[in-house]
Amino acid sequence: MKVPNGFQFAGVSAGIKPNRKDLALVYSVAPCSAAACLTQNKARAAPILDVEKRLPASGARAVVVNSGNANALTGPEGLVDVKTVCEAVARALDVPAQSVLSASTGVIGHRLPAHKIVAAAPTLVGSLRPEPEQAAEAMMTTDTRIKLAGRSVEIGGKEVVIAALCKGSGMIAPSLATMIAVVTTDCAISPPALAGALSAAMKKSFNALTVDGDMSTNDVVFALANGLAGNVQLADPGPDLDRFTAALSAVCEELAKEIAADGEGATKLLEVRVTGAPSDEVAIDAARAVAGSSLVKAAIFGADPNWGRVLASIGARAGTCGYPIEPADAKVSVQSMDVYDRAPLAHETSVLKARMREPEVRVAVDLRAGKGSGVAWGCDLSYDYVKINADYTSLIVPRPDGGVAKDDRLANYSPTFKQQLLVEALGYIRRFTGTRCVVKYGGA
Repeated sequence: MKVPNGFQFAGVSAGIKPNRKDLALVYSVAPCSAAACLTQNKARAAPILDVEKRLPASGARAVVVNSGNANALTGPEGLVDVKTVCEAVARALDVPAQSVLSASTGVIGHRLPAHKIVAAAPTLVGSLRPEPEQAAEAMMTTDTRIKLAGRSVEIGGKEVVIAALCKGSGMIAPSLATMIAVVTTDCAISPPALAGALSAAMKKSFNALTVDGDMSTNDVVFALANGLAGNVQLADPGPDLDRFTAALSAVCEELAKEIAADGEGATKLLEVRVTGAPSDEVAIDAARAVAGSSLVKAAIFGADPNWGRVLASIGARAGTCGYPIEPADAKVSVQSMDVYDRAPLAHETSVLKARMREPEVRVAVDLRAGKGSGVAWGCDLSYDYVKINADYTSLIVPRPDGGVAKDDRLANYSPTFKQQLLVEALGYIRRFTGTRCVVKYGGA
């Protein structure tokens, strides 16, 4: 991925999480226009409360992100810890404290061990490199892979680069930004214009995304623009700003799909495309209703082409919101195979089920009620989602040094769970009866 001029990245372990990177830094050698889109959750984390008062603005230099602790619902001390972290990183970078922004992700309700971040700040700054992979890794919580995206676009005869890194896997719902994303660009653009472009990019990317319908306390998308591409500064509406916004939207859409595909416990990416709606807004809302339906998601996991759940989800949203939609008049296709057109259609069920076992499942609905269209992304609902979230905090224990650890010893689980785990394990082992298995470990 091409990185914009003047940006550097770092990711290190500060000891907030055991044995994993948990502190990321995105830094610009030149002052930036900065903007952000924030969660609409009223139970906002301390970093969000801090950022919402400060952006959009000019003069930003860095974003520091910790994982493993959300710094949410921790009382007045949460804002004190944000200030401490920003000041420590600013000292290490030799920049003003007001030029450093922060974000946190992880367990809610535990005070942030700010002293760990303060101690790690010099090492973090010393690890700055042009490559973003280490920073992307340090932002992860339940993610299974790093998430990066980028685009180049010509603005005023100059090549402008946009590159972004993000994390997100669970607590993903519409009406937000995302879990945490940092968008960097070398475009010269004013803070208000950057804020407008970022807001426009959210509508058909992160705000069209749902994994579990639960909105995080810490969702934020930052955008930093340092102007080193050398283009004439974008400030007013026009073709150049439109091109920049389109490229920014494409980056955000790619990351939104990455988050959906990496949803907690997910085995498939779900894309729901709605056409023929009274407006684009209604189409997107209907698509989100389908992508967020637990019944639809469970059917996708089981490779069940249950079009009835699709139309029921749309019907429920139309009824509660007063949309002029008649689901019975719609046309529905799954994996490009028509399954309903004002009445159920005959189809090769075995063929369709086989196609629904592919990594991406596409559902298309034509409502025949207008010219609006929209798309939403989600994922299936697997057994692993429950497993990941059933004991997320009950097994979290505080460490003497202020960090947290997960005590997931089998002894902590109920006898019923242990019995079920044993039965499932034996059933899996039985599949290999009579098969020679060679296990190699150690060595190079």
